[in-house]
Amino acid sequence: MFKLFLSLLFFSFPPLQYTRVWIPDPDEVWRSAEIIKDYKEGDKSLQLKLEDETLYEYPIDLPGSELPFLRNPDILVGQNDLTALSYLHEPAVLHNLKVRFLESNHIYTYCGIVLVAINPYEQLPIYEQDVIYAYSGQNMGDMDPHIFAVAEEAYKQMARDEKNQSIIVSGESGAGKTVSAKYAMRFFATVGGSASETNIEAKVLASSPIVEAIGNAKTTRNDNSSRFGKYIQIGFDKRYHIIGANMRTYLLEKSRVVFQAEDERNYHIFYQLCASSSLPEFKDLGLTCAEDFFYTSQGGDTSIDGVDDADDFEKTRHAFTLLGVKESHQTTIFRIIAAILHLGNLKIQGERDGEVCSVSSEDEHLSSFCSLLGVEHSQMQHWLCHCKLVTTAETYVKSMSLHQVVNARNALAKHIYAQLFNWIVQHINKALHTTVKQHSFIGVLDIYGFETFEVNSFEQFCINYANEKLQQQFNSHVFKLEQEEYMKEGIPWTLIDFYDNQPCIDLIEAKLGILDLLDEECKVPKGTDQNWAQKLYDRHAASLHFQKPRMSNTSFIVLHFADKVEYQSEGFLEKNRDTVYEEQINILKASKVKRMVADLFQEETDAVPASAVQKRTPRINVRSAKPAFKAANKEHRKTVGHQFRNSLQLLMETLNATTPHYVRCIKPNDEKLPFKFDPKRTVQQLRACGVLETIRISAAGFPSRWSYPDFFNRYRVLMNKRDLSKNDKKQICQTLLENLIKDPDKFQFGRTKIFFRAGQVAYLEKLRADKFRAATIMIQKTVRGWLQRARYQRLRRATLALQRYARGHLARRLFQHLRRTRAAIILQKQYRMLRMRRAFLRVRSATLTIQAFARGMFVRRIYHQMLLEHKATILQKYARGWLARARFRRAQAAAVVLQCHWRRLRARRQLQALRIEARSAQHLKKLNIGMENKVVQLQRKVDEQNKENKLLNEQLSMLTSAHSSEVEKLKKELQQYQQTQQGDGKQLLSLQEETERLRMELERAHGEREVLEDSHGKERDLLRKVYLSVCEFARNTVEENMQMKKELEEERSRYQNLVKEYASLEQRYDNLRNEMTIFKQTPGHRRNPSNQSSLESDSNNPSICTSEIGDTEDVIQQVEEIGMEKAAMDMTLFLKLQKRVRELELERKKLQAQLEKKEQETQADNEAEIPEIGGIVKGSCGKRQELESENKKLKNELNELRKAIADHATQNNSSNDVQDGYNLLLNQLKSANEELEVRKEEVLILRSQIMKAAQQKESGKNMTEDWGYLNEDGELGLAYQGLKQVARLLEAQLQDQRREHEEEMEALRNQMDLMQEELEKQQQAFLQTLQLSPEIQVEFGLQQEITRLTNENLDLKELLEKLEKNEKKLKKQLKIYMKKVQDFEVERRPHERSMQVAVQRKEKDFQGMLEYYKEDEPLLIRNLITDLKPQAVSATVPCLPAYILYMCIRHADYINDDQKVHSLLTSTINGVKKVLKKHQDDFEMTSFWLANTCRLLHCLKQYSGEEGFMTQNTAKQNEHCLKNFDLTEYRQVLGHLSIQIYQQLINIAEGILQPMIVSAVLENESIQGLSSVKPVGYRKYCSKEGDSSYSLDEMIRQLNTFHSIMCDQGLDPEIIQQVFKQLFYMINAITLNNLLLRKDVCSWSTGMQLRFNISQLEEWLRGKNLQQSGAAQTLEPLIQAAQLLQLKKKTSEDAEAICSLCTSLSTQQIVKILNLYTPVNEFEERVTVAFIRNIQVNLKDFRLKSNLFPLNHHPLNYRYFACKELGLSPDCSPWALTSAVSSVVPSSPLAVQ
Repeated sequence: MFKLFLSLLFFSFPPLQYTRVWIPDPDEVWRSAEIIKDYKEGDKSLQLKLEDETLYEYPIDLPGSELPFLRNPDILVGQNDLTALSYLHEPAVLHNLKVRFLESNHIYTYCGIVLVAINPYEQLPIYEQDVIYAYSGQNMGDMDPHIFAVAEEAYKQMARDEKNQSIIVSGESGAGKTVSAKYAMRFFATVGGSASETNIEAKVLASSPIVEAIGNAKTTRNDNSSRFGKYIQIGFDKRYHIIGANMRTYLLEKSRVVFQAEDERNYHIFYQLCASSSLPEFKDLGLTCAEDFFYTSQGGDTSIDGVDDADDFEKTRHAFTLLGVKESHQTTIFRIIAAILHLGNLKIQGERDGEVCSVSSEDEHLSSFCSLLGVEHSQMQHWLCHCKLVTTAETYVKSMSLHQVVNARNALAKHIYAQLFNWIVQHINKALHTTVKQHSFIGVLDIYGFETFEVNSFEQFCINYANEKLQQQFNSHVFKLEQEEYMKEGIPWTLIDFYDNQPCIDLIEAKLGILDLLDEECKVPKGTDQNWAQKLYDRHAASLHFQKPRMSNTSFIVLHFADKVEYQSEGFLEKNRDTVYEEQINILKASKVKRMVADLFQEETDAVPASAVQKRTPRINVRSAKPAFKAANKEHRKTVGHQFRNSLQLLMETLNATTPHYVRCIKPNDEKLPFKFDPKRTVQQLRACGVLETIRISAAGFPSRWSYPDFFNRYRVLMNKRDLSKNDKKQICQTLLENLIKDPDKFQFGRTKIFFRAGQVAYLEKLRADKFRAATIMIQKTVRGWLQRARYQRLRRATLALQRYARGHLARRLFQHLRRTRAAIILQKQYRMLRMRRAFLRVRSATLTIQAFARGMFVRRIYHQMLLEHKATILQKYARGWLARARFRRAQAAAVVLQCHWRRLRARRQLQALRIEARSAQHLKKLNIGMENKVVQLQRKVDEQNKENKLLNEQLSMLTSAHSSEVEKLKKELQQYQQTQQGDGKQLLSLQEETERLRMELERAHGEREVLEDSHGKERDLLRKVYLSVCEFARNTVEENMQMKKELEEERSRYQNLVKEYASLEQRYDNLRNEMTIFKQTPGHRRNPSNQSSLESDSNNPSICTSEIGDTEDVIQQVEEIGMEKAAMDMTLFLKLQKRVRELELERKKLQAQLEKKEQETQADNEAEIPEIGGIVKGSCGKRQELESENKKLKNELNELRKAIADHATQNNSSNDVQDGYNLLLNQLKSANEELEVRKEEVLILRSQIMKAAQQKESGKNMTEDWGYLNEDGELGLAYQGLKQVARLLEAQLQDQRREHEEEMEALRNQMDLMQEELEKQQQAFLQTLQLSPEIQVEFGLQQEITRLTNENLDLKELLEKLEKNEKKLKKQLKIYMKKVQDFEVERRPHERSMQVAVQRKEKDFQGMLEYYKEDEPLLIRNLITDLKPQAVSATVPCLPAYILYMCIRHADYINDDQKVHSLLTSTINGVKKVLKKHQDDFEMTSFWLANTCRLLHCLKQYSGEEGFMTQNTAKQNEHCLKNFDLTEYRQVLGHLSIQIYQQLINIAEGILQPMIVSAVLENESIQGLSSVKPVGYRKYCSKEGDSSYSLDEMIRQLNTFHSIMCDQGLDPEIIQQVFKQLFYMINAITLNNLLLRKDVCSWSTGMQLRFNISQLEEWLRGKNLQQSGAAQTLEPLIQAAQLLQLKKKTSEDAEAICSLCTSLSTQQIVKILNLYTPVNEFEERVTVAFIRNIQVNLKDFRLKSNLFPLNHHPLNYRYFACKELGLSPDCSPWALTSAVSSVVPSSPLAVQ
């Protein structure tokens, strides 16, 4: 029927020239060709041209040969779904798979409901955790085909339909079934992780290494082939979390334990155990390498490339431990496996030509076998070679032949391993079992596919039988889905004929079928394989599915659905019986050493029947399908075939009760080479796995299906304007199809889709291409004509220009000739003149040279003579001078010696006189007089202090009375304030009424927008004027008050300065008086020898000493006049200052004298140094004058202090300010002394520096002494240093100004760049608009204008709302200010005098605390946290609850109540958690409490009292710091809570935005007419129903909502920026993931749409001033991906441009996008494989390997948020912090320190 349909299709559209078809080929199965000659009716053949340009004649004979299949258009090649192809047949399917596998490296492809998976034999980066999250929650058809998409579909249907699901994975050995099933289970473990802490999903995954170790082996087709079938059932609870799992196994290949073919291995566990035999715990197993054992060395090579058996064994042991298998049981398992290896190495000795056999008792392998299993050595030795025959009369023991003994040994080994395998599976199921009630489950069936080998035995027969049953179920399910689709769309359908393999199944399992006859033959005592084969020939010779080979009497052929298979009957009976001798089993049962060994072989008498289990539970019972072992002597023991048939029947019942999902694994080649495609092997497997059957069923109906909008968008070019003007797209599509396709049977109209027969979409594509081709030709014709006309006009203009230039050239040549002739004459004249002049100059130069050398010779002779005479004179001068100095030094030395002796004699006489005077009594009396005066002075001081204390006590009493009066006054003011508050309540009602009236007026004014704007502008100006006038009046008032305060403070400071100066001088009075008494009473200076040198130095200048004594006597006289007890002058300071002035004067005179002397000496030698020395002298003079002025100032200040002291001493008033003034004067005097000392040190340092500089400048001259003396006190250096400091200051100011200027210029440049970019964008849009047709230009212009007006309208609305809010605020402020002004004017006149007094008084500061009672704490928490709505405090101060809570904490700290602080903070944290848990999906509430939590945390940090924070605070802020408690632990808890709230905020925002992102950014058509829909497959039809789409404007409005909420609630700008950075990262990740996983969106038009949408998002960021957040940078990979889609992809230059542009994309991402790139129409070429290889080579040198997919989750660095905003440690994990918060706060109270 299918071929007849294709014939009708072929001849209904006769193939024309250039039509491409598929023809059979013996090597490539199918080969593409092109018809080079139109087909005419009656032709016997088709003229074809193959792809290699060879000609081929294809015969057409309808009765005999098949027609060639038509090839799909290139636009349809590489589809994700094979059912989307227009022509559905075998070559189209094969070619589509080949293109996807080789060119795009896509291993997954949909075929309707089947996922075709081709084994790449290479590890691909498409199974990471990020890919799982990318597919989680996505519809099946939205992403590229993947095993995760099938798993997600099963998981979603289980949750949506509440029906159990099954995933059936089948295929040949080596096709990747086990890996596919493993990845499906990994997806379920990740998405449906267990809610409890049992980690059941980890156990489910941990079962894989164990099952692979004991059930997988290396074969010639696969290195990890599963040699059994398994059905893993994963259970879920009502919340769809994994709660447990169960495994059923089918038909373990036991024969592999004892036999392996060449290049194959036994099960992995044997080699793993041998590789780990060197471990200490396995020493007693007696194992060596695998080559030493018969059961592991039959296949040859015992290793696998790239596999480490020892490492895999560690993984297996870890998996056993994770599943709860005890160490003792693990040890027993390994002992049993080792025993099997030793059993295979038994040496069996044959006797009597092999009729009798024996095993040596000294066989070490037998001993190891018995010791490992704990059985009797002698009994096992005996029963291995003997058997028991039981008759009715007696029992015989018979010896077995060598062949029988080997078979019995192998049977025993197979039986032991099978029992061990079943025991391990049972314990895995126990570990995965749960007591929680199972709500639903998903089963994963990993079962062998259809197999056919050269020799097919019993195992292949059972495998193919199971595949027949699965194929029958698959066919019925596919037909059912097709029927449901047609009925849902309301399309009339007829019964589609599909292949039913029930006859083949009946041949196998029906009564007297193959299995039935096999079981019957097994019951016969002497049944043989030949007899059974003969019975098959006799019984089933007439069956259509059974054949007898011609050349064999022991084989038979079964015609399966996939292929004919020939089975050899040899070994069928033995494998079906699975006979093991009872005596050997009884020995194993009697094992006493290892109880587990005996348990393996016990009969299952306590097994619960299946019927009882099914009665208890309504669901299908899932139990292990292992064959139940019974004793060999029982008659009705079940055979292997019977057990397999029952377990298969149970499996089919389970699958029929679930919704199946199919995965067909394909093996592309037998060499296991990566990405090599063998068409023969692939077609063979496609036929065997049922993919082509699915294609056939789809092609028999309506395989191509289009929704009405997609069809309209794709084929709107075939419609006329009249049809396009209609609004009903469905009617337009119907009209178009009725006009284009005349046969109504070729299509059907459904409710939501249009259904097409095979080939109709290709026909429509041809019409669309023809329409485009005609339009292209028209465009080309017009463009070419325009180009030719332009070319002609250019040629004509060029000809005229050439003529004009040629004529001009000739004229210029004539002129040039005349000019050159004249120039040549001039050149000759000048040249001749020049030559003569040069000759003259040479002669003149030679003459002058001779004269110069002659004169120089004579002058040098005279100079040398004078030089000799001068040197002789100098020598004579120095010799005579040396002789004169020598004589002077001898005379001087003699004079000094005489002076020393004479002075020493006089000094000794004077010393004796002083010692006599010191011993006299008169001297002691003079000293005692000073002590008596000191005692009298101290007594007077004590009396004065007593008087001051009395005065202070009187002042204290006066202050107490004043304070009480002040308290009374404050109480009266409080009463007045309460009375005025009642009046304010009435005024509030009037204001509310006025507000309602204003609101009504605004609502009425919304309808008259223009009038409102004019009136609003006028009213705003009026309000501004009033506001300015009020502000001016208030400002003047405040300035007057401030001026008065300032004057008062200045007077007070002057008064205090005087008092302090008086007190400072009074305190120094005692020391000065002592010194004065000493000066008065001492007639002469008596010094001890230690200070004699200083007295001598001071007495060098008698004038200075006399003046000092005279001044001192004047001071003493003045002190006596004022009064000794009142004066307190620092005479030491005064004398030092006078001494310093005289020293400076003396130094000035010395400098002046030295300067004059130096000028006389150096004037003749070096005149150039005079300006420098003059500058230094001027500097020294200036510095001297400066010091003299400072000394004069100090003298004047000292005189003023004396007068102030004298004035205060005469007064007797006792005020409180005296003591303060006294202290202040002391401080000023100390500061003056310190400044003087600093100046001295600076002078000394500068003096040393100048001395060093002067020494360096001396060059052979004796200037050291003069320069040092000139700058003795460093005044010149000090002046120079001051000038340098001034220069540095000016230079710093200049640099600051220059930096500010550069910053302003940079800002202006940035603004210019932004404006330039905006202008370029507008120009590009304008150019693109010019390239469009006039109609589209008008439409595009209207759309742009509408968009602009919409944006302006939104901006005006926002501006209007802001102005209204400002208007309300201004009105309220105006009323408040007017009231204040009125009150001020009323109170000012009568209380003007009192106001001045009030200004002088210091008001009591606001303490910033809020008192509350302990019993009111729940009410406080409820009103501030639990019941508080963000809207209720929106008009108040942001973060008001946080401030109130901190004020309460301050009060509790103030009263030192630790319980109150602990209770309040704990209740606050718990209340916030409760609110967030209640509103876990409310963005506004979460943002509100994030802002308040951060604000409270900031307050606790800022006012914590820590040194780091106090240095940044003001003095007023430091007064509000906590005094008694250290709340560090609570700050940490609040930091954790802030992180939790931030995570919740991000999760809410992501949950709202995530459904919008793909639709708004990737699928939204912001630019109409760019995108073009391509044909899609079955998956797309099913998944898109009911999906909601979002536009980009909706997503931007949602972002606006987020931004306005966070700004209104006072969230920190840094947090807002971080939130949007993370959200934009999510937008980038989700969009890029979908782009990398969807072939249908990787096109040029999508790149254009995507770039436009991204520019809209960037514009939004700029509008919200979020450029600095880095959110725009997170979109860089997406921008580059959009640009990559738009770039050319042909030449090597294009490849280099792509490599240089796409810097934010990894190599894998670039290659993935290029592989997915799909042309929208046939005029665009695909990306070639060579170009992609070129890209990979270019990127290989400078790119590192990275992930294919970006993170789909948070890019947020939580440490940044924690550290920067919350002040936490950057090393802490946010999840650890979160757990710490939840564990600390509710359970253990934090101690308040």
